[in-house]
Amino acid sequence: IMAGFMLMLLGLFRMGSAIKFIPYPITTGFTSGIAVVLFSTQVKDFLGLQIVNIPADFIGRWQCYLSNISSFNLTTVALGLLVLLIIFVWPKFNRVLPGSLIALIVSTLLVKFLNLPVETIGSRFGQLAASFPAPHFPVLSWHTVSMLFSPALTIALLAAVESLLSAVVADGMIGKRHNSNVELIAQGIANICSGLFGGIPATGAIARTAANIESGGRTPLAGITHAVTLLLIML
Repeated sequence: IMAGFMLMLLGLFRMGSAIKFIPYPITTGFTSGIAVVLFSTQVKDFLGLQIVNIPADFIGRWQCYLSNISSFNLTTVALGLLVLLIIFVWPKFNRVLPGSLIALIVSTLLVKFLNLPVETIGSRFGQLAASFPAPHFPVLSWHTVSMLFSPALTIALLAAVESLLSAVVADGMIGKRHNSNVELIAQGIANICSGLFGGIPATGAIARTAANIESGGRTPLAGITHAVTLLLIML
């Protein structure tokens, strides 16, 4: 919540405009770095590796993958390849419906009706809560605020940089220009609300943003539809 107020202040004082001074190589390095990290985090699930504890660092993670490569699940790999094939081939025939959505529907139906031996959200996490949490207002004290000031500032700065760099990348993909200060204020409000409902810090993320753009999203309505759809699925 404190980070949210800091983000709002950054936006109100028009600090978002400083994003234009970040060199282009930083933006491309940021995007490429996220791509590599995301790729490395999906290898276990793509191969169906039976690993309980995976190291957090990049090198350790890949060493763990290689040492456990014999535990891969052939069905999981085949399903993953099918999903990739649909995502890449579908746009050649139809660009109205995104290939990722078709791949999600097809793979889900195959797993359900063929009883394929692959891990699912249900088998990994069990029953998901289907109720919306009630807002909780924290008890404030000077000790708590002073103790959390440094972490909150770190979260605020990271959220601002990641969100604005993601917005810059999105601008390049669709040929438009975002309003950095409005983005910061919106991120601040989102983080305040997230904290009140027991959520974690929220930022704009290039992974879902790029997927949204590739699926045809061009306006803020795409993000709103994304959020409402997730809420309906949870409920």
